[in-house]
Amino acid sequence: MAMYPGSFDPVHNGHLDVIGAASRLFNSVVVAAMRNPSKSTPMFTDGERVAMIEESTAHFGNVTVVEFGELVVDLAQRLGADVIVKGLRSQTDFETELRMAHMNHSVTGIETVFVPPRSEHLFIASNFIREITKFGGDCSHLVPPPVAQRLAARTSGERNA
Repeated sequence: MAMYPGSFDPVHNGHLDVIGAASRLFNSVVVAAMRNPSKSTPMFTDGERVAMIEESTAHFGNVTVVEFGELVVDLAQRLGADVIVKGLRSQTDFETELRMAHMNHSVTGIETVFVPPRSEHLFIASNFIREITKFGGDCSHLVPPPVAQRLAARTSGERNA
């Protein structure tokens, strides 16, 4: 079993590329949504993020979603994950994730597998989506339909407030 951790605030098409690849490579994939304390206040609650990931990955028969608030390696061990899956968009991602992979392996022995999204999704980042949405921009082409609906509702709600 593979585990794909992240904050997914919100989940976007690049994430779905990684999830899709992982679902083809492994018998089962657990997408683990966490609130990252080093990031700013999230746009969506933990429950909303889990729901959006579940709705966006429902077509994959071997993907489940969990919410967590502990070390990634602790969750991976508790779930019995064989590997941690991480998406890579750039050299900067690689440098950061490689160091984390080595640290995770040194602590628990768990391996990390790097999976890049398709090239057309390399530039997508959740923080860009949050910022564009905050200013009323349209990101519906960058996210799955369940997320686009929530972003639209959020944008219209903020304009009416």
